[in-house]
Amino acid sequence: MQGRPWNQPPDSYRAERLGHTISEDDLESLMESTVAAILAEGVFDWHTPPESAVLRRFFEGLLLVPDRDVFIVRAPDGSICGAAVLAHATSRSEIYGASATITAFFIVPYERGKGLGALLMEAIINRALTRGAKVLDCRVRETLHDAITLLTSFNFTHWGTHPYFARIGDRTVRGLFFSKLLVPEERAMQWQPAGTPLSVPHHGPAPGGTLRKPLTLYPAIDLKGGACVRLRQGDMNAATHYSDNPPAQAKLFEQAGCRHLHIVDLDGAFAGRSANVKAVEDIIATTSLPVQLGGGLRDMKAIERWLEAGVSRVILGSAAVKDPGLVRQAARAWPGRVIAGIDARQGRVATEGWAEVSELTTTDLARRMEEAGVAGIIFTEITRDGMLEGLDIDQTVELARHVSIPVIASGGVGTLDHLRALRQAADETPGITGVIVGRALYDGRINLPEALSVLEGSC
Repeated sequence: MQGRPWNQPPDSYRAERLGHTISEDDLESLMESTVAAILAEGVFDWHTPPESAVLRRFFEGLLLVPDRDVFIVRAPDGSICGAAVLAHATSRSEIYGASATITAFFIVPYERGKGLGALLMEAIINRALTRGAKVLDCRVRETLHDAITLLTSFNFTHWGTHPYFARIGDRTVRGLFFSKLLVPEERAMQWQPAGTPLSVPHHGPAPGGTLRKPLTLYPAIDLKGGACVRLRQGDMNAATHYSDNPPAQAKLFEQAGCRHLHIVDLDGAFAGRSANVKAVEDIIATTSLPVQLGGGLRDMKAIERWLEAGVSRVILGSAAVKDPGLVRQAARAWPGRVIAGIDARQGRVATEGWAEVSELTTTDLARRMEEAGVAGIIFTEITRDGMLEGLDIDQTVELARHVSIPVIASGGVGTLDHLRALRQAADETPGITGVIVGRALYDGRINLPEALSVLEGSC
């Protein structure tokens, strides 16, 4: 941290980490400073200040979220003139447990130039180290020059650029990804995958020299009456039965090299509550793979029940349209563990197990879900699902370009060429991060090791 070009802040300014409660005076001051920051350049994903009641609920909820730290900068008169949020990996995360992420950071315009950004950053770094983080990540819009200068002065490394990071008005703004190693490299080697040099990407460049990111393959287990089935175009009367033993099927996917499972409780999706409880519980008990579960999750109690039972992520589909407040509440209560399932017929969102079609467009819903705080989106074009005729790549790309959270493609994979087409699209659209495959795996149309090869070994 030596040689930073920032003024030293007066001793009367101090950075603090808030607890789970906040006084009324501090809350009012925090809201006032946040509005000033939003008007100046946007913060907390807002570019226009929300209503006071909305902002109040946001901060009151944020302070209760596990693995989130809220920092403030306090001025000599006791007012709050800056804030930041540090997100820690969940205690259950074996993969990302060594990292922490700065998700928000601002100093009000009228207090800049005093070194307060550096003061706030030092408090964040010290807290990340205390919590055992080895890497600190941050992403910023390319237009935030002061933030970029601050990160650079603290020896953050710019390692990537998202070409469709944010939409401000009618303008697309790129996002810059930064990381800072908090420990010596020899200590970082202790959690680096064996045999992988620190400075070398895990996946080699694509033809032409462009670095390719891995895509995740999620094998699908759709449950109806306790059995593994696959539907055609979401029709429960057009189900093909594949296995009476879902846990055994999950184990087969694990033994084949898969690292994730995608489970949908079809009966639950139509009934509005979990139906295939025993089958899901048995899958969780049989395999060590992270499970993402959707179908019939319509309230906080149901979501909590499955997250506590061992599900890694929940998928909210109908609730995304009919109860966006639930989505927002769940995303704040379990950050990183709630994703939205957007199912559509020709661009219009479908709900209730795909039985109903709304007037809402997929892009509009995706933006709403991003604002609600979900960790990602699964996009399915229903007319292609189970038909083995290929993904709707054009819609998937369009969706990924309008949000800055990961998008998982689904619906229609039937051949390796379909995966290759998605692979090519993902090279050009960074927001696409994975694909769900179902019928083609069960029918043997796609060989799993070959699919992994196409997707660069990630499953």
